Amino acid sequence: MFKSAFFCVLLAASAAFASPSARRLCGNELTDDEVAVLEADFAAKKVDVSANRALAATIPVHFHVIQESTALSGGNVPNSQLTAQINVLNDAYSGSGLSFSLASIDHTTNANWFRSVGPGTSGEADMKQSLRTGGANALNVYTVGFESGAGAGLLGYATFPSSFSRNPTDDGVVMLYSSLPGGSAAPFNLGGTLIHEAGHWVGLFHTFQGGCSASGDSVSDTPPEAEPNFGCPSSRDTCSGGGTDPIHNYMDYSDDICYTEFTAGQIARLQSQMATFRGVFV
Repeated sequence: MFKSAFFCVLLAASAAFASPSARRLCGNELTDDEVAVLEADFAAKKVDVSANRALAATIPVHFHVIQESTALSGGNVPNSQLTAQINVLNDAYSGSGLSFSLASIDHTTNANWFRSVGPGTSGEADMKQSLRTGGANALNVYTVGFESGAGAGLLGYATFPSSFSRNPTDDGVVMLYSSLPGGSAAPFNLGGTLIHEAGHWVGLFHTFQGGCSASGDSVSDTPPEAEPNFGCPSSRDTCSGGGTDPIHNYMDYSDDICYTEFTAGQIARLQSQMATFRGVFV
């Protein structure tokens, strides 16, 4: 079974995070066959969430700050940035029925984890086995540096809800510490990285999943998109029919400042995904 995770990468013309040519990319996107496996599993187990009742659930967020030193440049982010990230998450997910609450913060000094915890590495497994806490409804976030090895240049990666039952310890989000609100990874330092990665964690695909095909991202009200958007253009339309590309959607690759929305269809999907695989809203 493939590991259902996305790996979001920051590419830049230079090593400086503030480079205007920096752009968000995911380096291990799901194939159509992999999506079909996930969707078949979802269809077989799907829990329908009634639209006739108010849905509300609080997600505990556990921040695991991985650092190589006590300096900010070594990953030792202040609690104020983590609190700001929670506020940004709650703003983005307002209307979804989900709210996020800061449950805990811990700091671990481990230079190897900080520098090179790429997806699928032994370091990732060791880190998560040592630190992950809570049940299926708990969002564990690991902030790291992604400086070398398989993790070099990453913005983040996340597991899907359906992965939890077969590998609970792996569940969560690993993200670049400098993409927290107020960090140095402009134009990805307004908190959009965790909004995007949490989108995968609650069961959403990229808006450009499947390109212009009818199935796309399995959400009917996100216009089809042939390929990811970068930056924040005034408009773009890469698929004929269906409307202009959803460049302001949190599940595209736009700059943080461009992010403004989840659609009603995405909200309905994440509610059902969370009910089906994480026991939320039931």
